Amino acid sequence: MPSNQPHIAQTLPNQIVLASGNQKKLKELTEILGQFEVTLVPQSEYQVSDAIEDGLTFIENAIIKARHACQATGKPAIADDSGIEVDYLNGAPGIYSARYSGLNASDEENLDKLLNELKDVESSQRTARYQCVIAYMRHAEDPTPIICQASWEGILLDKKIGDGGFGYDPIFYCPVQDKTAAQMTPAEKSAISHRGKALSAFQTILKQRYA
Repeated sequence: MPSNQPHIAQTLPNQIVLASGNQKKLKELTEILGQFEVTLVPQSEYQVSDAIEDGLTFIENAIIKARHACQATGKPAIADDSGIEVDYLNGAPGIYSARYSGLNASDEENLDKLLNELKDVESSQRTARYQCVIAYMRHAEDPTPIICQASWEGILLDKKIGDGGFGYDPIFYCPVQDKTAAQMTPAEKSAISHRGKALSAFQTILKQRYA
């Protein structure tokens, strides 16, 4: 039975902790949250260490990171967990994308390992997608975190093209744009990327809840 009670808007806190020290993520999320007059602070400013990402899914790891930041700071937190799934490799590297070549591996090392894994694999079998999950928690015990997920389909090339972006972008080819993610401008990429779409969904939910 529908409620006749009027909608009561919730109030966003003045400050939210980003469960990451990644400056690119900080910039993207700051732009999204700017209209809500919220200050986004990287967890590094509170000397918060990285969470142990021992979940088995992007959703689990995003929540683990957000909860860790909430517990350490006593403030609301937002986290992003993302990676690339390669169909030929049964979804690998998946949640291990950032450490595919080792715990402290560089983007270049991870990318080179993936290229090696796909050596001599035909183009038709090199389908892949980027995944992104955004998790926002009001506090460490929040039973209903905001979770937004989005993906971006593409094909992996056998060589690097473009010098923009990061991660696996130089080999992630998007047929619709006829270019790799590393060849796109930041605006082009954010309009169609996994993270851009997840952040757009997050922004929509914030407007609904906190308008």
